[in-house]
Amino acid sequence: MWLHKALIGINKQLNKLVPIPFPELHYGSGCIADAASYLNVIGVKKALIVTDKMLVSLGIVDKLIESFDKHRLEYVVFDGVMPDPTIATVDDGVEAYLNSSCDAIVALGGGSPIDCAKIIGAKVVKNTDVKALSGKLKVRKKLPPFMAIPTTAGTGSEVTIAAVITDPTSRSKFAVIDPVLVPRIALLDAELMVGLPKVVTAATGMDALTHAIEAYLGSFSNAVTDRYAREAIVTIFEQLPRAYMDGTDLYARESMAMASYQAGCAFTRAFVGYVHAIAHQLGGFYHIPHGLANAALLPYVLRFSVPACRDRMSELAALIGLVDGENFIEAVERLNQQLDIPTSFTQLLEEDIPEIAKRALSEAHGTYPVPRYMTQSQCETLLKQLLP
Repeated sequence: MWLHKALIGINKQLNKLVPIPFPELHYGSGCIADAASYLNVIGVKKALIVTDKMLVSLGIVDKLIESFDKHRLEYVVFDGVMPDPTIATVDDGVEAYLNSSCDAIVALGGGSPIDCAKIIGAKVVKNTDVKALSGKLKVRKKLPPFMAIPTTAGTGSEVTIAAVITDPTSRSKFAVIDPVLVPRIALLDAELMVGLPKVVTAATGMDALTHAIEAYLGSFSNAVTDRYAREAIVTIFEQLPRAYMDGTDLYARESMAMASYQAGCAFTRAFVGYVHAIAHQLGGFYHIPHGLANAALLPYVLRFSVPACRDRMSELAALIGLVDGENFIEAVERLNQQLDIPTSFTQLLEEDIPEIAKRALSEAHGTYPVPRYMTQSQCETLLKQLLP
């Protein structure tokens, strides 16, 4: 444990020394119509649009294409991104970028297309195997002009320094972390989120809440990240149930889009914790959607953590009109119930739990500034509570 804490101390100092940029932010309902104009301003000639087939079939990609046509900007669509994008998907995207002589990348979609687009850009400039980029500060080269247009309110990928890629061979996920991955331009258009299914609205919204809470409770937090995290948490508790119950509530959608962005601003500077570390493994093993895994895990990890962060947890409780940390955890549980979040996963196998716990702790320790350290047995005990 002492080694992990020493590494956290070193990383905390490095975190202060490495500047993290903010994207140029554009937001407002219907603002996707102006997307290509922002690329024209910076001299883009031809962009690779990274998205998925679902968004093509729903006509959302057509909205972006209309902007490109209106502003006479060339493009090629790469719609091969699947949930939990793989190394092979990144390689296919790089091939499409190079073969089409593109000079910019536009990601349109949830966290998967945006993360995939980040690594496509990283591989374009580094010309190396994707796995060689795993870890921190392995890119260190400016990406091609990069715009991110999220269609969900959750991942915050449009403002973060990280991208997560799946290695199907090892049934694992790995992160590429580098400030150069922050998109140059972020565009938030809530109209793109109006048609989201309720289950996606719930999962992505809880992902954003988890980002904000873990950023606030971790030891890398500071005045800037605290401000973003607090604003996101208040908004999510107020507006996520509204967006879930009525997907056409544009005010709720706009509020959630901004809350997701704010949570992204917080956690990309203050990092996350055990919820994410464990959720990544559940995604790698069973393809459980990331936000859904986060939501189910969040109350359990908060209860484990509260002895080491009672004051901070009480501050979060006060934000939403409650008294102490236990009240706050109960509020998270009630929110999960409102959103029909499952309390267990049928995919989870008891024989996998030791390896899942081992991988989760390996990811977290020395990297994530968790308020309280978890042992292998404690992690296994926590995971058993999610068994069907």
